Amino acid sequence: MPNEPDDEVVALWDLVTEGYLATRERLLGEIARRFELAPASFDILLRLERAPQHRMPMTRLAKEAALSSGGFTKVADRLVAADLIRRLPNPRDRRVTYACLTEHGADVAAQAAKTTADILRETLLGPLGPQATAALADAMRTLRKVNGC
Repeated sequence: MPNEPDDEVVALWDLVTEGYLATRERLLGEIARRFELAPASFDILLRLERAPQHRMPMTRLAKEAALSSGGFTKVADRLVAADLIRRLPNPRDRRVTYACLTEHGADVAAQAAKTTADILRETLLGPLGPQATAALADAMRTLRKVNGC
């Protein structure tokens, strides 16, 4: 017979995973419906929205978004064509090109971030309550440190 405390831990992890996937599916569906953004485009816009001066070296952005250079180029090209980002060469290092939010991109990113926060408050944070939300935030911060993020 399996060790019951181990089964509980594994079952808890399954619940966390299932809850994450269900919330992510709802969130990405709503973002696609409201903003016509694919998941990779949405991820890139949110990363740029949080970045200093709304810009980041393209190689770093591709790495953080877990995209291959070819995959990132395709997504970036679509975002440039939609006037959401622009490419900006680094004047001091010609090997570095920044991805920068345009004014329109910054507006869309801010609205998408607000929509994301609203959905998370409704589906996750509200049901958990303030104490559980704080404990979850602390656990996630600890997990990031343990995993070197």
